[in-house]
Amino acid sequence: MTLPRFYPIVDTDSLMRRGCDPVTAARALIEGGAGILQFRHKGAYSRAAFSEATGVARLCRDAGTLLIIDDRADVALLLDAGVHLGQDDLAPRDARKLLGSSRIVGLSTHSPAQFAAGLSEPVDYLAIGPVFATTSKQNPDPVVGVEGLRVLAASLTSGSARLPLVAIGGITRANAREVLEAGADSVAVIHDILPDNCTFQALRERTEEWQRLVTK
Repeated sequence: MTLPRFYPIVDTDSLMRRGCDPVTAARALIEGGAGILQFRHKGAYSRAAFSEATGVARLCRDAGTLLIIDDRADVALLLDAGVHLGQDDLAPRDARKLLGSSRIVGLSTHSPAQFAAGLSEPVDYLAIGPVFATTSKQNPDPVVGVEGLRVLAASLTSGSARLPLVAIGGITRANAREVLEAGADSVAVIHDILPDNCTFQALRERTEEWQRLVTK
């Protein structure tokens, strides 16, 4: 598969701290040109959280935007979405049994050993990170670095069987080009999609800025 080069993550915690509604943020990202969104909710899936995820799913479906649910294959199944799994989540093979062959399954890896193991899993893409220091996790894994990313990208099989590689962790507009040039197919971004003034228009303009950056 081919992933959009800009992979924004709608993180409910980050948005809450900015006073920004996740559904509104998703609409701004989509109207700004995002071709994929990840809905990331690290707390329990209350009715309110599931309602937000449902609203985001509806926007993505109407716009033809790929939707990925972080961690939760069951929620992804309910919303007819893909899933992004961490190392402590449901195993990709089990998620594939639940979601079938048509939905996207992605996997986070944080070391060369995890990356190598991920290549044998039934996934559609592998993520590696954190590439840079990140504040999106309370206990982040060791930084991979751009050179570590470059080495792992070079190890991927070339040709049609090559899995897309998503870089994540501390990626901003200032360093995204360096990450893409090191071999990442897509850059996943949480904090740098959020302008200081988190309005619909500002979010849309920030998304358009990202789109211009990754298509240079």
